Amino acid sequence: MDELELLKKDWKKQEGLFHQISEKEIYGMLHKGSSSIVKWILIISVLELLLWLSISFLTTDDQYLKTLELYHLDTLMPIMSLISYGVIIFFIILFFKNYRAINTTDNVKQLMQNILKTRKTVKYYVWYNLGMTAISMIIVFIFQFLYDPSINKMIDNVSSNVDTKTFYCIMIVIYTIVITIFIGLIWLFYRLLYGILMKKLQKNYDELKKIDY
Repeated sequence: MDELELLKKDWKKQEGLFHQISEKEIYGMLHKGSSSIVKWILIISVLELLLWLSISFLTTDDQYLKTLELYHLDTLMPIMSLISYGVIIFFIILFFKNYRAINTTDNVKQLMQNILKTRKTVKYYVWYNLGMTAISMIIVFIFQFLYDPSINKMIDNVSSNVDTKTFYCIMIVIYTIVITIFIGLIWLFYRLLYGILMKKLQKNYDELKKIDY
């Protein structure tokens, strides 16, 4: 009986050892997977910046500059673009720091904290882009409404048949619908682009929670 009890105790010790090894292996896979996900977030954000810069470069011609002058936006819009690109570069730097932090993490709790930090950074990045796009569109529509000769002519023609306030309300509703649709499409784009990566990162976080607690 004594030998049997010793055998049971030895087996329990081995079971504990196997469990620890298993957890280390799981952590290694989750760590590698999380690092890969954040790396892709960094790559996508850089590619996105390059895309917007390319579009801006290709669409900035004499006609575009004349339109900005017509709307009295030839000073404001370039400044807003510079600020926007500066903020996006700042977010890219944050993504790079998050990637390095996760890549060099060597414990479960720290990895979990870095995952949460990365998710918050992505969330703020998306909301900033949506907010900046909405603000830019509102400014363009307002200045277009004020300074575009064709719109002013249309207002003069319509004012004789329709109440001016009613016309303004109709235009505001139309602009609001256009902005909402455009922002909605961008949101869906980000949802598809970053949403999949965020779900995978959340899944890794949940698995790490099981190890830690």
